[in-house]
Amino acid sequence: MKEKFVLIGAGSAMFTRGMVADLIQRGWECDLALVDIDPEALAVAEGLTRKMIEARKSPITLTATTDRREALRGATAVICTIGVGGRRAWEQDVFIPRKYGIYQPVGDSVMPGGTSRALRMINAMVAIAEDVLDLCPNALFFNYGNPMGPVCRGVRRATGANMVGLCHGVFHVAHHLSHVLGADPSRINYSAVGMNHLTWFTEVRIDGRDAMPRLMQIADEKIGQLGEHGPDELDVFSWQMMKLFGAFPAVLDRHITEFFPQFFRSGDYYGKKLGVDAFSFEGTIAGGDAIFEEMKEVAASDQPLSEDFFELIGGEHEQVMEIIENIRTDAGRIYSANLPNTGQVPNFPLDAIVEGPAVADGSGMRPIVQPPLPAGIVGTLATRLAWVETTVEAALEGSRDKFVQALVLDGSVESLDTAEKLADELLAAQAEYLPQFRCT
Repeated sequence: MKEKFVLIGAGSAMFTRGMVADLIQRGWECDLALVDIDPEALAVAEGLTRKMIEARKSPITLTATTDRREALRGATAVICTIGVGGRRAWEQDVFIPRKYGIYQPVGDSVMPGGTSRALRMINAMVAIAEDVLDLCPNALFFNYGNPMGPVCRGVRRATGANMVGLCHGVFHVAHHLSHVLGADPSRINYSAVGMNHLTWFTEVRIDGRDAMPRLMQIADEKIGQLGEHGPDELDVFSWQMMKLFGAFPAVLDRHITEFFPQFFRSGDYYGKKLGVDAFSFEGTIAGGDAIFEEMKEVAASDQPLSEDFFELIGGEHEQVMEIIENIRTDAGRIYSANLPNTGQVPNFPLDAIVEGPAVADGSGMRPIVQPPLPAGIVGTLATRLAWVETTVEAALEGSRDKFVQALVLDGSVESLDTAEKLADELLAAQAEYLPQFRCT
């Protein structure tokens, strides 16, 4: 079977570059359709991809369009990386809550920023899923867009589409833990279960031996170094959580702190300010803008691509082609994936989106049954899972009241009055992307 890959949100140029490099490295003869609603971003992605294909004389047939339905016909795999409103809308998700004393280092997963982003993302992804079901119902369907839990839950609840959520966070943290343990990543085995960006490593083994006792010792060492090194360099909060819960949380402090806003009121983080001088949000945005401008220059340049342009680079893209290959060859390798709970986590609600180990084989992605999680770890996730359901309902129904409820459940706001004012200001700022709220 000749594959037809459709990348929706191809204007995310770094993801596109990494995925195309992976395709070229594999030498696959395939069709690749790039889709983006922004013509300028699409032109950059197309130009860059075409140069990469031509430089390596790759047997990839390339098309690019702003019409996803045109691209989806005949697709065998659909990969979504959309971010509705782009970095400019993302800025509002973070800067507006700052006016209320709420500081977010990321603002795309939880807290008011993640909740606001979900309202834009869920309905857009539901529309894509409906087109996938209509035009290529047997295609593999992957989502990389945040917030992962609400997006995956919203799509499955509204359409029933078999969408799999992928994120490189657990893979990244596994490499991080192997490094602090002094072991090559090929020697590590682990179980990591939770929700995206708060996924708990409950088991870590090096060469089959339990490494959790050593990680507990390392936690003491890291915490003891606070003062000698910055808390963001140490990811000290993650190691404190390791000491408390006996499991290591992914994906390190930049994300983990957002799940525990009660500890970081007004953004105070061990003498630093979250999103400002610790995990600078402005730096993240500036870096994204700079990468796009760099990709734009490369796409338009007459100069040949440098050899290192094709080197495998880390990032969100880095496992999707490997997963597809494993499904097609029935390889049965294990990856971290976001799938509905069908019993793989016995003490989680059924249908809640769980990030956990899954087998990639001829049947697709199948979750692996886990032991029940300790009550304390379940407790860190229980309200979050209810937040997901409430956020999904707010997005699908266009309910301002449920948006306020979600902000309250999130725990960042100091009062009901703040929740209402913040909800109204975010809805007004993002109105062009929220048609479902226009009659409320």
